[in-house]
Amino acid sequence: MKIAVAATASLGADVLERLSEKHDVAFLITRPDRPQGRGRRVGAPAAKQAAERLGIEVRQPEKLNESADIEGVEAIVVAAYGALISDGLLERTLWLNVHPSLLPRWRGAAPVERAIMAGDAESGVTIHRTTAELDAGPIAAQQAFSIEPDDDAGSVYAKAGALAAELLEGVLAAPEFRPQPEEGETYAARLTAADRELDWDRPTEELLNQIRALSPHIGARGVVDGRTLTVWRAAPAGAESKLTAGGLELLEVQPEGKRRMTGEEYLRGLRD
Repeated sequence: MKIAVAATASLGADVLERLSEKHDVAFLITRPDRPQGRGRRVGAPAAKQAAERLGIEVRQPEKLNESADIEGVEAIVVAAYGALISDGLLERTLWLNVHPSLLPRWRGAAPVERAIMAGDAESGVTIHRTTAELDAGPIAAQQAFSIEPDDDAGSVYAKAGALAAELLEGVLAAPEFRPQPEEGETYAARLTAADRELDWDRPTEELLNQIRALSPHIGARGVVDGRTLTVWRAAPAGAESKLTAGGLELLEVQPEGKRRMTGEEYLRGLRD
């Protein structure tokens, strides 16, 4: 089947690679290259990097509107694209959105992170028709999976990418849609700097969920003994714990301006 993919972030790159194994992906639509990281150097989106490895044509419009050329494909799969698609363009072919949640729960920009922060026991993938209303289109396929206690956002996104590719096989072959449930809607707001800040007075479970939700891509930040650390991994503190805060043992941290390291390495550096 000849399709196109609209994707930008890592989830989209994963879905693109998996779809390319079984379908003729005519082109990728992705966001323009942007400054990235601490050095703010211009870099390509993850999906563009994947497309270039696969030899897939890359298109990077500033806006995805009626002027876009989408001829010659039977469907366009949207996965973590991150920008609006004009109504007129949506009417010209079948657009299928990959959303890593059990819609209508966690519509919006950060469904995986918000699910983990909320302590949800499960997440999943919904394939739905892309519509003008955010993540509200009719559902073609949906399947749940467990969020395990040791899962972080990275592992949940990996589960979602694999499941999305499986679900898309059936949907692309014979798409059928049903309306989303009218009850149970929640909104996954875009992450902000405030979402990263660790308040050690909060319950230990909430702190742990916050750290898991922001790893390995963003990182939670907290002040420990007067020093700001990005915390990448943590666990409930025990009698033998070394670096602790808020009832947690900090297993992997990153001091400002330095590399990631284990909690033991960090303490050893303070003593040296």
